[in-house]
Amino acid sequence: MTAKVLVFAGTTEGGAIAAALARAGVQVHACVATEYGRTAVPAVPGIEVSAHPLSPADMRALMKEYPTVVDATHPYATVIKGHLREACRDTGAEYVRLRRPATDLSAAGVKTVPDTAAAVEFLKGTQGPVLVTTGSKELAQFTALPDYQNRIYARVLALPNVITQCNAAGFTGAHLFAMQGPYCEELDYGMLLQVHAKYLVTKDSGAPGGMPEKLAAARRAGAQVVLIGRPAEEGEGRDYAGTLAYLAVKFGLKSPTAAEQAAEPRTIILVGTGAGPGTGLTAAAAAAVKSADLVAGAARMLQVPETAGKPTLPEYLPDRILSYLGQHPEIRRTAVLVSGDVGFYSAAKALTEQAAAAGFSVETHCGISSVQYLCALAGVPWQDVRLVSAHGRTVNIVGEVRRSACTFALLSGAAGVREMCALLQEYGLGDVQVMVGCDLGYPEERVLRGAPVEVAAQDSGRLCAALVFNSHPDRRAPLSLPDAEFIRGDAPMSKSEVRALSVAKLKLPEDAVVYDIGAGTGSVSVEMAREAVEGTVYAIERDETAAGLIEQNRQKFGTPNIEVVRGSAPEALEPLPAPTHVFIGGSSGNLKDIVRTVLTKNPRVRIVVNSVTLETITETLAVVRDCAVTQEEIVCLNVAGARHLGRYNLMTAQNPVYIAVLQGRGA
Repeated sequence: MTAKVLVFAGTTEGGAIAAALARAGVQVHACVATEYGRTAVPAVPGIEVSAHPLSPADMRALMKEYPTVVDATHPYATVIKGHLREACRDTGAEYVRLRRPATDLSAAGVKTVPDTAAAVEFLKGTQGPVLVTTGSKELAQFTALPDYQNRIYARVLALPNVITQCNAAGFTGAHLFAMQGPYCEELDYGMLLQVHAKYLVTKDSGAPGGMPEKLAAARRAGAQVVLIGRPAEEGEGRDYAGTLAYLAVKFGLKSPTAAEQAAEPRTIILVGTGAGPGTGLTAAAAAAVKSADLVAGAARMLQVPETAGKPTLPEYLPDRILSYLGQHPEIRRTAVLVSGDVGFYSAAKALTEQAAAAGFSVETHCGISSVQYLCALAGVPWQDVRLVSAHGRTVNIVGEVRRSACTFALLSGAAGVREMCALLQEYGLGDVQVMVGCDLGYPEERVLRGAPVEVAAQDSGRLCAALVFNSHPDRRAPLSLPDAEFIRGDAPMSKSEVRALSVAKLKLPEDAVVYDIGAGTGSVSVEMAREAVEGTVYAIERDETAAGLIEQNRQKFGTPNIEVVRGSAPEALEPLPAPTHVFIGGSSGNLKDIVRTVLTKNPRVRIVVNSVTLETITETLAVVRDCAVTQEEIVCLNVAGARHLGRYNLMTAQNPVYIAVLQGRGA
């Protein structure tokens, strides 16, 4: 015989348990009071829904067909709970109470009152605006508050009859917010600020009703929370998971978790733990961790108080976490703790992608990042700070500091601090000011300040982040370096106008990998390295004297992302990584072999070839004919510059330069 269950829903848990049972093969009748309440019940085959108020007689009639009754009504729905208990006693139906866990208010600084009338009495002795989020049914009681039309702001459901009821009680215009939850912390915070609320009146709707978010928002806004306490209930009841497990055993389902597994997708909750234990979790994050079946993360992350009594997995690599969860299908909600904030160079990105591909749903809860923490210590806003990470990554810190007034960098401990300071000194940035935060948020937290040479001489911590302040950042527009600034010697050098157009035609992204073949003095390499700050420019030059000039210019212009390669192309290209872009300023008659070599490394490579002789332009046209490239354009650039002759300016022409733009057309 098919098991039959009558679920009084209207809450998130009620809809979820109805769906879970129906998917497990149980015949379910879900009861909600309104059409709006129907939205809480998923559209799952096997669920019949009544969307209207039921009289006690209606309840008794249904219980004759459905001998098991799950009461998943709201904690404050005292009248309906009383009717259900009485009807179950009269009909002999089993009464199963699904009780939403109460919110931990031990450290919340909340004023708790027994009912709405008591809340009004308390508010009579106060001044200032009040945001009421307890719904419309008891809103009229707040009219007993002197000057209630000006003091009270009410948030209610966006239903026509509710608006009419509120208007009749005197709540209109800017004092009435009609919307549908759930609400995030930022929305709650914004509303409190908008009405300048000194008090927030609410009920303990638990985590599903957004209670942690309300508490956090009120704390941020400086509003006193006035909580209407939950009515006392008869009996103990069970939470969502406990109710599912009980019903699974009762109806002989495959296991205590079979119904749960058939319901919503398994969830991974990504939680930012902040810069250190001194910052703590947000209220929403803490509630999420407490709701989890398992908490995973690096061993030091698992020391947060919220993991007390929880099963833990000391692991932070996404593939290992997912492998473990694959072996334990009974774990439905897993909290994964990551340091700092989930949105700043954490494992969250990789885990989100892999978890979604494995069929998990993903929730995220932010933390206090080391960026926010260190900038607060420095007393600087961080919206204009350049953010980079050198923690286990290759990054051009010199290039970022050179062009930015303030740069934030995550570093790999003390070694990372010393390496950064050495690079700043080597590339002419020894006069910048460095602030290093060591073990932020931990008891051993320290802050080092000074010039690079001074900071490098001090002992750093295990976990380091730095702010670098450059009072004279290089804000020159791209491709605008004057010829006279380069160390030139006798090596050939492309003129500034030619450099500017050639590099512009390459269309370099910031992370480009570029070959500069026949680099000469390195003037084009420097321009490209300044464009592709997050990339690498390989300057290939066979002349030893010219290669030395490239190194000098690399240091002068602060472009350590240039790597000098001594040798002739194409042979010197073999050990290099695949390029995204190639500039050929000199090929020594090997143009076709060079192009074929780079195409084997990247069939879609973008190439710019500069020619000053007819022979080279002829070679270029042969490349278009014989190699897998498309000729996008060929430009002949004629430049003349003025020179003084007495009181006159005479124009002196440079040699014309042919700039050919080729695009690999491979797969």
